Amino acid sequence: MKNRPSFRSFFPSGYSQVFIALLLVGCRGPRETITELDQLSEATFAVPTGTVADQLVLSRFPDSTFQYFNSVLDACMAVHAGRADAAAYDEPILRNIAAKIPGLKVLDGMITVDEYGFAVRLEDVELKEAMDAVIGEINENGVYEEMHARWLPAQGAPAPMPVFTPVDSTEVLRFGTAAVTEPFSFVDGSREVVGLDIELAHLIAQRLGKRLVVVNMDFGGMIPALASGRVDMIGACITITEERAQRVLFSVPYYQGGIAALVRE
Repeated sequence: MKNRPSFRSFFPSGYSQVFIALLLVGCRGPRETITELDQLSEATFAVPTGTVADQLVLSRFPDSTFQYFNSVLDACMAVHAGRADAAAYDEPILRNIAAKIPGLKVLDGMITVDEYGFAVRLEDVELKEAMDAVIGEINENGVYEEMHARWLPAQGAPAPMPVFTPVDSTEVLRFGTAAVTEPFSFVDGSREVVGLDIELAHLIAQRLGKRLVVVNMDFGGMIPALASGRVDMIGACITITEERAQRVLFSVPYYQGGIAALVRE
C-alpha cells in the first residue's frame, strides 16, 4: 500500500481474545447485505490507523464515514461483529484474512487499482533485467499460477514455503522486506520470513547464481536501506508509483492489486 504501518503479523497469539472480545460487543443492529461495491457509496468503513486507506476510499466514495483501528485484522473483525459495513485495505491482505475467517468475503472489483513490483537502485539495470526475466518466465511456464494458489488459497492459511536447493556461491543477493504483509512477506510459525515475495526473491537469486539473504525491516525503511546499499533489492507488496520511480528502478509488475473492500458474507 502507499503508506503501510509496521503492525505485527495479522494473527498473533492474542488473536482468539480479539475475536471473542469483538463478538461480545455485538452488532449495533441489522445491516444491509452487501454484494456489490456500489452499495458502499455511503458506508461506514473500518480502516487501520496511520494509512491512507481512508483517503483512497474517499476518492471513490466521498460520502463515506470511517472507524479507525490499530491493525487491519482489528478492522476486519469489526466488520465481522457488525460494527462497520466494510473494511478497506490492500486486496491480497484482505483476501488472506477472509480465507482464514468464516463469514467474511472480499467484494469483486477494486476501490483503487495498483500494481506491485520489486525495486532496485536506479543504476542496477542488470538486476532489474534479471527480475523482469524471472517474472516473465514464471508467468509463461505456469509457476506463478502455482505460487498464487500456494500463497492466496480460497480458504485457509497459505501453504508452506517451498524448499530451495542452496546455491553454492560466496556471492549474496540481499533482499529487504517488511514481514508484515501476509501473504507476500510474513513470519511463519517457525519464525522464518516467508511469502510470495520471498519465493520470488529466491527465484531471482537462483537465476543470478547467488545466495539469498533476507533482511527484515520496517516498511518505511526499505527505500532508504536500498539507497544506502544495505540491501540490493526490496519487495513487500510495494505499490509502483511515479513518485517512487524517481528514487528506485522498479521491475515489471508481478501482481495487480489495490484497495479492496471486505464485508460480511
